Formats: sequence, structure tokens, C-alpha cells
Amino acid sequence: MPDACILGIESSCDETGAAVVRSGREILSNVIASQIATHQPYGGVVPELASREHLRAIVPVVRQALAEAAQTYQSIDAIAVTQGPGLAGALLVGISFAKALAFALQKPLIAVNHLEGHIHSVLLDSELLERRQSDNGTLDFPVLALVVSGGHTHLYLAELRENLWTYRNIGRTRDDAAGEAFDKVAKLLGLGYPGGPIIDGLAACGDPRAVKFQTSQIKHPDRRTASRRREPEAQNGETKEDGPRFDFSYSGIKTAVLRHVETEDLKPAIELRRQALAGVSAPALAEVLQLCDRHTLDLVASFQRSMVTDLVAKTLAAAREYHARTLFVSGGVAANRELRSTFEREAAMQGLPVFFPSRALSTDNAAMIAAAAYPKFLSADFVGMDFSVEPGMALR
Repeated sequence: MPDACILGIESSCDETGAAVVRSGREILSNVIASQIATHQPYGGVVPELASREHLRAIVPVVRQALAEAAQTYQSIDAIAVTQGPGLAGALLVGISFAKALAFALQKPLIAVNHLEGHIHSVLLDSELLERRQSDNGTLDFPVLALVVSGGHTHLYLAELRENLWTYRNIGRTRDDAAGEAFDKVAKLLGLGYPGGPIIDGLAACGDPRAVKFQTSQIKHPDRRTASRRREPEAQNGETKEDGPRFDFSYSGIKTAVLRHVETEDLKPAIELRRQALAGVSAPALAEVLQLCDRHTLDLVASFQRSMVTDLVAKTLAAAREYHARTLFVSGGVAANRELRSTFEREAAMQGLPVFFPSRALSTDNAAMIAAAAYPKFLSADFVGMDFSVEPGMALR
């Protein structure tokens, strides 16, 4: 395959990213300008503020990425940018800059789905790269990919056709994404923002069996019939389009935490904790831990255990149903330590190899956009200057 350096640009939410990746595998640079401090006072991402921060950061971030990669505007082979899904204003900043750059440099422009970027971030993992090299570069398909983050909880069955990945969605969240539930529960308990890493750290100090939570069990009428009539097609292991779905729902457990707070009269302690952390721009885990009593730690640990159990159980059930040969877990929540260890243990019992991106590549970044763009570069799958943002872009 030809050697190519692709400049990736990511601006779908609250991270301004630029990276240079060679041939879809080798990260030459990966620069991220975080907006956590900007959105922390609000306990979540404010779209208008996110767009303004992208405008401020995108030029210096791209320049830094090129400098760290020892590349120039002229030496890169193509420019890749996130088209969607994401916040419309934030996406528009990245796309407008990428269009102007591609036009001025007369370089090919590649539009990338943010979700596909998360899936391809796993391919940048050193363990998987070493395995592929030892296995003559092959990857066993179909690949079942769980993308789990603050804005997304999706299951995709991926196949490789003519060097391009194709995707079929077999599961999604019906309401809150998993990462959104983590952030909202952390905000409810006065633990700070972003909530996912804080809950991950605090959960290790609590009893995950102390509070009983149940995640929503969605009824799928098609599972009873489709599982009986669905059979593998031809010799390629593809499944018919009428197969069962494995959807998620996390608004219920968020409400259950709220009810527990009310019945156990935890609000006074939460308000004191919120006030203590109000003047701290980036509280360390130890600072938050000192403000949490045993009841709060047990509540956090129980919430996380329920979330992890549901994600793992439904994903592995989907893997069995669709005869997946490889499992990818990506997105910001994939950095969660309990989620990783549980997937590794349970998938091993099922004989299913599971891979994650590095923790640094689990959250939004531009290296994953450049990596996902490489197969499109090989196929000359470029876009014209008339393409635009797609905030609700589907992955196919």
C-alpha cells in the first residue's frame, strides 16, 4: 500500500484536535486543545462556547501538529475532517478550515464519520498492530464494535469490502448515552465535570453491591422470531438484515440514583460538596475523595457496576448472535478501568478477542480521523467543496 501522510482535523464537540498519521497506522503527531475548563462551571458542554473555543484554537493546533510531525502544509498528502455527527457549530469550524486549506493547497479532502473514527482508533493500538503483523496483517471479520461515549452508545457489525469498512447498526441507546449518564450522575452528586473519570476513580473505593440498581430491559419482539429465522448467508458470514437488535437505555438508572438521593436525604451533603469544589478549576481525585462519605462511595460504585454489567452483557450477547470474530470497544467510556477489565474477563470466557484504543485515544482526537481516512484515500473517496456538516450523520 502507498505511503501517505494525512492531516486529520476533529471539532465535533469540545475538543479541537489536529494530527498527522502515516498510512493509517503510525501517529506522527496528535494535538488536542481541551475545553474542560470552559464548560466545567456549567456541568456540561455549551454549544456556542464550544464553537468559539474551536475558532480560537484551530489554527495554532494545526500548526503544532504539523511541526511535531516534521511536516509542512505542502508535504501532507491529504486532509481529513470530521463531517458528523456532532454539534453543528463546532463541526462547521473544522470543516470550513479544512475546506479552505484543501482549496489553497490543492490537496484531496476526505470527510470522515466521527463514529468510524472511534472504531479506527483501536487500529492505532500497539497490541493490535503487533498481532496483525504476526498474523500477516489480517483482522478477523466480522468485527463487532461498541462505540460508547458521552454522546453515543452504538453497536456496529463491521465487514471489509474492497478495502473499505462497511457498517450495520445492530444496537443504539434509546435515550441517554452511557457517558452522558456518567456525567449527569456525577453532576447530581456534586462530583464535578467531566463525570466519567471522577466516577471511575471513586468507584474503586466503594462497595459495588451496596445499592441495587437495574438498567432498563428493552423488549425486542424481533429477537424471538429473527433468531430462529436468521441464518448466515453464503460463505462470508454475513447476516440477513432482519436480525435482532440490542438496544440500550440509561435514563432509568439516572432517575434511580436521583430517587436514592432523595429517599436517603443526601442532598445536604451534596450541596456542601458542590460548594467546596466550586472554586477549584480542576479538582484532583484525592480532593473529591476527601469530600465523599462511605454512602456516596458505595452509591457511585454500585452505579458504575450496573452500567458496566449492562454494556458488557448486551455487547457479548450481540457477539454470540451475530457470530462476531473480533470485538472493538472504543469511545470515551472505553477508558473506564472496570469496563475494560470486565470486558477482558467475560470476552475471554467466550473465546472472543477484545481490543481497546489506548486511553489517550479513547476520547475525541484527530489521529482517529486521519486513521479512518486512509482506506478512503486508497479508494480516492474524496469530497468536493460543496459538502457540509451532518450533525446527525449515520454510519453505514
